[in-house]
Amino acid sequence: MRQMIGNIAQIKALNLFRSALRVCGLYACFLAALLNTSSHAANSSSFQYEDITLTSDSSLKIVSLAPHLTEWAFSLGLGDNLVGVSDYSDFPEKAKAILRVADYQGADIATIIALEPDLILAWDGGNKPQDIHKLSSLGLKVFSSNVENLEDIPKEINRLAELTGTRKRATALTDKFTNELNALKEKYAKTTNKPVFYYSWTVPLMSIGPGAWPNKLLNVCGAQTLFNDSPVDYPQVSVKDVLMRQPHALVAASKNTRADLDVFWDKHRDFLDAPLLVVDPDVTSRFSLRLINELKLLCEGIN
Repeated sequence: MRQMIGNIAQIKALNLFRSALRVCGLYACFLAALLNTSSHAANSSSFQYEDITLTSDSSLKIVSLAPHLTEWAFSLGLGDNLVGVSDYSDFPEKAKAILRVADYQGADIATIIALEPDLILAWDGGNKPQDIHKLSSLGLKVFSSNVENLEDIPKEINRLAELTGTRKRATALTDKFTNELNALKEKYAKTTNKPVFYYSWTVPLMSIGPGAWPNKLLNVCGAQTLFNDSPVDYPQVSVKDVLMRQPHALVAASKNTRADLDVFWDKHRDFLDAPLLVVDPDVTSRFSLRLINELKLLCEGIN
């Protein structure tokens, strides 16, 4: 696990970026690029997307600055067009062989320029605002994407498809995602959401607040974070806090084995009956189309 940043804002970023980056899940999430402020949105939104006139062909060169954007490119059939990707771009398998041009410290501007990409895929909220601004100021075409909710995933993929001439393929994929997401919402809709303790590691024991990305997944399943009253997105809590609140279920977003995860809770089982569920942080922390299948498993486990 990379060294954790001290203040709450940085902990939130650490969780979001590493979750998306390696395991994304960030080690780990949902973990060390700082979440960007509205100034980043201002810089990226100033780019005129209508200036991009691209078509999907073998000559199109694309650079991706986040793992989920790499997955989007592959989903749209543009995997062979990728000439550079971010660290932790590990899905599909073919992505692992592509040159790395960005990590949690930022983008390798010089290498990206040398690649002469036709299009750069940037994450508004994960990549450093100064990197995106620098690339666009150099005249490079930057597609900046922001995902706040599950519904944004298909919307943003369709935006990218419009630029790359892959609309037909995107429509089929995103319609399927949207239909399955709506079906889950309808199936698990409840008057009162079930309290669930969602965590990624135990030292320190960190959970999620109401505004965190994983809580949006829980909401689809008719559940909510056990710490829904937290003023921060990624609060540090104690085992005592968990026991006192008695969650309906425990959800570990972890790559550890089930046996290792059980060890932590075994000594508390006289006071805690909640079952332990395990989700893949590589998937739950990344804004990709793969998320829907992991979400189905999460919902089934909670309910």
